[in-house]
Amino acid sequence: MRHFKIFGRSLMWGPAVVLALGACSQKTTAVVTAPTETSATAATSAPAPAGPAFQIPVEYYTLPNGLQVVLSPDHTAPTATVAAYYAVGFRTEPRNRTGFAHLFEHLMFQGSQNLGKNEFIGLIQKNGGALNGSTRFDFTNYYEVVPAHKLETILWAEADRMRGLAITQTNLTNQQGVVKNEVRVNVLNQPYGGFPWLLMPQKANKNWNNAHNFYGDLKDLDAATLADTKEFFKTYYAPNNAVLAVVGDFDPAEAKAWVEKYYGNIPSAPQPPKPDLAEPRQEQEQRFVQDDKLATKPALAFAYHMPERNTPEYYAMIMLDQILLQGNDSRLYQALVQKRGYTDNVSGGINSDLGNQFNYNGPMLWMGSLIYDPTVLADSVTQVLDQEISRLAKNGINQATMDLAMVKIRSAFYDQVSGSDNFGRADLLASFALFDKDPSRINRLESEFRQVTPALMQATIREYLRPTNRTIITVNPLAKS
Repeated sequence: MRHFKIFGRSLMWGPAVVLALGACSQKTTAVVTAPTETSATAATSAPAPAGPAFQIPVEYYTLPNGLQVVLSPDHTAPTATVAAYYAVGFRTEPRNRTGFAHLFEHLMFQGSQNLGKNEFIGLIQKNGGALNGSTRFDFTNYYEVVPAHKLETILWAEADRMRGLAITQTNLTNQQGVVKNEVRVNVLNQPYGGFPWLLMPQKANKNWNNAHNFYGDLKDLDAATLADTKEFFKTYYAPNNAVLAVVGDFDPAEAKAWVEKYYGNIPSAPQPPKPDLAEPRQEQEQRFVQDDKLATKPALAFAYHMPERNTPEYYAMIMLDQILLQGNDSRLYQALVQKRGYTDNVSGGINSDLGNQFNYNGPMLWMGSLIYDPTVLADSVTQVLDQEISRLAKNGINQATMDLAMVKIRSAFYDQVSGSDNFGRADLLASFALFDKDPSRINRLESEFRQVTPALMQATIREYLRPTNRTIITVNPLAKS
């Protein structure tokens, strides 16, 4: 796609702005339980402060055909954002069809019943709007931001794609070539191509759904047939496998009437069983070396398996990410960049490069990476990592440190949900509806973090930041500097 970036790493929000507290949609009824009687928290938990006064409006309902709809008016600016999220991503694509979810993201712009090739893009741009799409672990999404008075037009256009895509052999063959070229340009012919965002899940995970090549093996992309493509669309792009989020300057009653008009009679489809995404508990550190003929400096990536989503430890781990890895005040930046000068940057996070801490629905990694000076040994880098984690485990985390992490979390959240394009708010709302059927969670996220105690933080460090829960990949540079 020449008009806009499409693969998951290119979406609007910065992946490392972790806690994109607003960059993942969620809301509706309390789904997450606060840390109650766990050994790590019961004795030390203090009453959580009252939740924030700021409340994001959320109206959530489901059409008879199964389409989940989330409406969130915001009259700050005369714009409207439409986001369509389909519950098919890297983890749910069929075996022997690696990269199929991403291939289909491309096909969605090749025409529909009433819009020809590239006419969807032209419609948005000629009306002064912007658009994008991406493939993630657990969904494929498409969104448009337009002047508010064009909301009905965009709802019609997005529904036209859901109702019937122009699936032809010509379009399929063309986009197979486009995707294969994208793989060559972005991964195969780039120094550090796919490192670590594409490589690490394949090494750290054991379950095929979490560990295969998400971008797609070229032979698998070639093997996709027209029949495969039509069946994929019929199954995964049905309304009962989707969420439609509308955010911005609109009248809810009018928007509901348009949604019913354009989406209400799109037929649902039987859904296959959800794949088992479970990962076994990692009991031994894993280390891998990747030769890179185009790299001139060594690089290192580390990853730890995350706690289960929405548990007390999950929220603690997000706070630990803020303390250890996010920003120039983080422990790893200070130790590796400022103090020792091993590198000029260390980056990463939760669901790093392919989303944020909230818009996924299965096993996940906390991951960091750096390109470092050739005179530095890889073991020296891992020793610093161990030292900083051990210091937190041994000395504990005081309230001042937790308060600072909370400031960073709240800053990122309010920045996300108040962005001028409203995509961050739409993303959170759609994700929480898709995964939890509870988009109102967006208004309870801050209170969940307020439940985290220093004792819970230390218990989370001991279980999830142990070396035996870690995978390390080092890049061996083979290019001459």
